Amino acid sequence: MQVCVFCGSSTGTGPGYLAAAGHVGRALAERGIGLVYGGSSVGTMGVVADAALAAGGRVTGVIPQSLVDREIAHPGLTDLRVVAGLHERKATMAEFADAFLVLPGGAGTLEELFEVFTWALLGLHDKPIALLDVDGYYQPMLRFLDHMTGQGFLSREYRDMLIVDTDVGRVLDRYADHRAPREKWSSSHGA
Repeated sequence: MQVCVFCGSSTGTGPGYLAAAGHVGRALAERGIGLVYGGSSVGTMGVVADAALAAGGRVTGVIPQSLVDREIAHPGLTDLRVVAGLHERKATMAEFADAFLVLPGGAGTLEELFEVFTWALLGLHDKPIALLDVDGYYQPMLRFLDHMTGQGFLSREYRDMLIVDTDVGRVLDRYADHRAPREKWSSSHGA
């Protein structure tokens, strides 16, 4: 199994973010789960990769050439795939992944989350997607998703497909129970 982790190219302001990233990297390696991530050596991205490698894990990074040119590619990965741009990066990471895990991060992390979330809604994949809610980081976004549901723009079935937990071990355990909702416009699915 390989889990794609989306997280920050920054470290955030609280020590909990770095600790969580390190814990995720170790937990994946200890369970024999490969890490797929954005290939960077900086931010929580670098921390999760370093922790997985230190624990003997397999780490595949996928990074655009423009970021390699800026010298932020991680030099010690099991496998580093250099791609042309960000769109190819996301598609390649998703292709390698059996599941997605989203740690706190910025706009790029949210963009990655919502792209794979949308792909799941459209039936383009049936892989589980989880948020690791470190120190309540994702609570405002989850309230907004509930607002979207209340306003009729997101069905409860799709809102509930996101696994949300504060413990990476429980997240990894919950992947086995994942059942994808029906594709949004299937003939058996109502509005």
